[in-house]
Amino acid sequence: MERLDKYIASRGTESRKEAQKLIKSGAVTVDGAVCKKPDAKVDPEQSTVLVNGQAVGEKYVYIMMNKPQGVVSATEDRRDKTVIDILPPDLRREGLFPAGRLDKDTEGLLIITNDGDLAHKMLSPKKHVEKRYEAELDGEITEDMIRSFKEGIVFADGVKCMPAKLETVPETGKTVGIVTICEGKFHQVKKMFAVCGRKVVHLKRISIGNLYLDGKMPIGSCKYLTNLEIQQVFMGNIH
Repeated sequence: MERLDKYIASRGTESRKEAQKLIKSGAVTVDGAVCKKPDAKVDPEQSTVLVNGQAVGEKYVYIMMNKPQGVVSATEDRRDKTVIDILPPDLRREGLFPAGRLDKDTEGLLIITNDGDLAHKMLSPKKHVEKRYEAELDGEITEDMIRSFKEGIVFADGVKCMPAKLETVPETGKTVGIVTICEGKFHQVKKMFAVCGRKVVHLKRISIGNLYLDGKMPIGSCKYLTNLEIQQVFMGNIH
């Protein structure tokens, strides 16, 4: 048997003192139950110890961010703050990057990780991982627009988008739509609506696959994702 604080410190990036703070804050679970005692004994071979939902000593981390406007999806930028810059200090570590991107003025669900393989799978058009956006427009959504999205919008330069789904939110007077796409061309959603004669006033990503933005998370906040939540990224796609 081994002390809980020693177990965490020996397998993670935290010092013994940092491990004790995490335990006392309620961020640590042992076999599914919160444990706030640094001197609690755990079995290194049998116990399942999680820190903020992440298994101790795991190579990769996955973070959900409710990205605010005005921040760029990059690891570094000379002019603007990046999503890495605004990560809380306790979540920072070497090698983190945003998996995919949201435009500077777009908010919502963004995954930050150090797992390049997951990012590649999530972004590959061949995997058909759907991304859903809530788009507020400067005019009503028409049946013709819904049909055009389904057939595949063609940009002015001849580039054709893959078929997408456009749904209205009736209680908004049809000026808010939910867009589902499975690719990520530059400014894609805004350009798709522009082809249809509409301007996007506000854009927010609400889901990736079956992983939805936590509605309780304030804009700019972050949290660790569990392995189950990461699996949901690749579940529930209709293509």
